[in-house]
Amino acid sequence: MKLRSSVLVALLVIISRLTLIGGEGMWIPMLLQQMNEKEMQEMGMKITAEDIYSINKSSLKDAILLFGRGCTSEIISKDGLLLTNHHCGFGNIQKHSTVDHDYLTDGFWAMNKGEELPNPGLTATLLIEMREVTDSILQGVDEKMSMKERQLQIKANTVRLTSNFEKDSPYKASVKPFFKGNAYYMLITEVFKDIRLVGAPPSNIGKFGGDTDNWMWPRHTGDFSLFRIYVDKDGNSAEYSEDNVPYQPKFYFPISLEGVEEEDFTFVFGYPARTNEYLPSYAVELITEIGNPNKIELRETRLDIFSKYSEKDPAVRIKYATKHARVSNYWKKMIGESGGVKRMDGINKKKDFENEFTNWAKQSGNDQYSLIMPEFERLYGELTPVKVASEYMMEGGMAIEVIKAASYYFNLVKLSKDDPNNIEAIDAEIAKLKKRKAAFFKDYYKPIDEEVMTSLLKLYNENMPDGEYKPAFLSTISTKYNGDYKAYTNYVFSKTMFDDDAKLTEFLDSYKPKKYKKLMKDPAYKMAMEMGDLFRAKLGGQMKAINNSIDSLQRIYMKAQMEMKPDDRFYPDANFTLRVSYGNVGGYSPKDAVYYKHFTTLEGIMEKEDPDIYDYVVTDRLRELYETKDYGQYADKDGSLHVGFAASNHTTGGNSGSPVLNANGELVGVNFDRCWEGTMSDLMYDPSVCRNISIDIRYFLFIVDKYARAGYLLDEMKLIKNN
Repeated sequence: MKLRSSVLVALLVIISRLTLIGGEGMWIPMLLQQMNEKEMQEMGMKITAEDIYSINKSSLKDAILLFGRGCTSEIISKDGLLLTNHHCGFGNIQKHSTVDHDYLTDGFWAMNKGEELPNPGLTATLLIEMREVTDSILQGVDEKMSMKERQLQIKANTVRLTSNFEKDSPYKASVKPFFKGNAYYMLITEVFKDIRLVGAPPSNIGKFGGDTDNWMWPRHTGDFSLFRIYVDKDGNSAEYSEDNVPYQPKFYFPISLEGVEEEDFTFVFGYPARTNEYLPSYAVELITEIGNPNKIELRETRLDIFSKYSEKDPAVRIKYATKHARVSNYWKKMIGESGGVKRMDGINKKKDFENEFTNWAKQSGNDQYSLIMPEFERLYGELTPVKVASEYMMEGGMAIEVIKAASYYFNLVKLSKDDPNNIEAIDAEIAKLKKRKAAFFKDYYKPIDEEVMTSLLKLYNENMPDGEYKPAFLSTISTKYNGDYKAYTNYVFSKTMFDDDAKLTEFLDSYKPKKYKKLMKDPAYKMAMEMGDLFRAKLGGQMKAINNSIDSLQRIYMKAQMEMKPDDRFYPDANFTLRVSYGNVGGYSPKDAVYYKHFTTLEGIMEKEDPDIYDYVVTDRLRELYETKDYGQYADKDGSLHVGFAASNHTTGGNSGSPVLNANGELVGVNFDRCWEGTMSDLMYDPSVCRNISIDIRYFLFIVDKYARAGYLLDEMKLIKNN
């Protein structure tokens, strides 16, 4: 059952019959003219779709880059200044930080290009062009194929298409599925490899409110960091070199000093990572009522332990800053997501739609469509115990750092057993492990890991149902150690080498293939191996088979929904490709008798200030600027300094760092979060509470200019003030 290019034709035909309120939707840039331009302009946009995305002239898309592997960034100067979030640059800022040069706490500002810091491995990816290639990718595919056969044919077609393109081009090509595999696009990109740190505010600004305020509104976070793209002297992407020069972009964003007012039109241009708006109720129930609660408890346990030790020792705080942020971010998101779906009565709403769908399918006479819902029920019933076991393994077992570290040695053991004479391959593997080891011990604190192991193993063993999906070491704890998790932890740490840098260094330096037996006797390695073997023998294969069947059914269900609702406009789920979402600036009411307005100010930072709580410490310099009201041209019309604002643009992970643009396509903010009450927007969108949260661009300029005294950077930028 092939949808192919017809999905695009159908979508374009129905547009003229639609009236939608902007907010929900992550739209394909190359289709904006046909699908969205009219509505966007009716909402207030003053530019055209061609101004946003064009392959014939420079356009806004030429200033949007995927930052690293998981965020968005934008070019804001003629010399390739790259603006993203503080939390997106956090890992790189941390790598440059030491107790003596604590850039996380104190901030970092290069006062000239020579002081900018290189970041090995960091990339920024620019989209050159997007092409619809559905027919080419589905060539030779038919509905009689198994999922495996279908995937192999699509993979072969993809390799052929991208290889043929790349052999005659300096750019990279990849293909992504859209509409659950009913359509395909080829993405042509340029990858920049020399990205240098230019500036970052102290964490008391860039992470103000910390984990307490994460996912919350009102928000007062100066969540930004500045990098710069460098290229070789011919303007080509190149690895780091002192001879490289700043990138000269085709386009960079002008920056508005006007701010935003309630109901102003805005749009977000970026790389949303993943949404699942078209799932059946069985999937939403598994995510929000089973999976999320289990993972929330496991992550909260780790976070409490991280915090206990970090509060006592600044060195430990630096070591665990990135880990704490990563664990905390999704922990809090899951809480909001499950709460939001419950508040919306989302599962029952899904069921109501499914009843409507089933009746339509019966009336349509399509037997395949009539079987979709019963088949979903069966498949998710099979998936649930396997999914629960897998999530406990990852969040309860492999989340123990010493166990995760031991798992990296699987390949060395395999090489040593299967091919002991291949010294070249073994030496190469040892070299990789030495690099991993150095990174691991740089940010490792054994007392934390010991307490985490004791606590997580208890939750893992007591909450996971007994049966074939439990690793053997959990039974050992119950029998040999009489359920004494601390005693078992003491045993593991007294015998393992994976918690000791010196022991591990000595082992690797003197490694011979026959020494793999020592690894296999190590208790941390044995725990990792038991979980790895269990996953490979049972969990992984079962989960893959069930998910393949679900994916195949979801593709048909997606097509069927579009046939059932021909007058509805469908947008594809996010998949880390460039998208546009649009809406209006506005506050919202999260609960009875409460209304949050659409912006926050520096006044709110001072109201939250608490020198005894790290998340709410205000630096002396910021307090001085507040007291003197030295806001310069960055003050709002009301005289206050705006810090952030909220709007109804549909965003998700990956949109962090995305530019927020006004009706003229000028930069007015940088997206960095969503409000907690709206985090279920990955599954279901509620226009009454779903809000994206952005730093007001004027607060960014204020911090660079007034706070950091790095105003020379503004000379590269184009600032727009209409009044």
